[in-house]
Amino acid sequence: MERDAAPRGLVGRSLIAVLLFAGAVVPGWTLGGLAESWTGTGLLDWLVTCAWSGLAVRVLAPWGSYRTRDGWLGAVPLYGWYLTCVLCWRVALLPYRDWEPRPDELWQARWLTGDRLGLWRADPMPRRHRRPVPRTARRTRAPAGSRTAVPRDGTRTAAGHRPR
Repeated sequence: MERDAAPRGLVGRSLIAVLLFAGAVVPGWTLGGLAESWTGTGLLDWLVTCAWSGLAVRVLAPWGSYRTRDGWLGAVPLYGWYLTCVLCWRVALLPYRDWEPRPDELWQARWLTGDRLGLWRADPMPRRHRRPVPRTARRTRAPAGSRTAVPRDGTRTAAGHRPR
């Protein structure tokens, strides 16, 4: 049975986004600080921090409707933190999405209605259990004398005309 929960409110979504951002950026800052203290090079601190930010963007990108290759943009100083913020904000609302899907995501987008108007989901539709049809009720071929019967040679009569 599918859980049909309401989208998160502003406070819940913000809290989740902040926790995701902290989990995505703080380890990079920590590793960068350790690299700088070991080597004494401030440039290495930036390289490690930016590389970690690029890794975080690469991991979060598919969940936030970004391409995985946008992880390279996450390694750009300061812009990577911006992308991480955007992706954390988007991921905090999942499974609902409030942004436009990319053109390659349109095939799986389900636009929601009612109270959730303006949101969409990309997960598969829930399966509905259908009652099996008894074998005696199924008809696999049309009866021989009906109009929908196809002659054995594969030709059909024109619409509205009777065969002779």
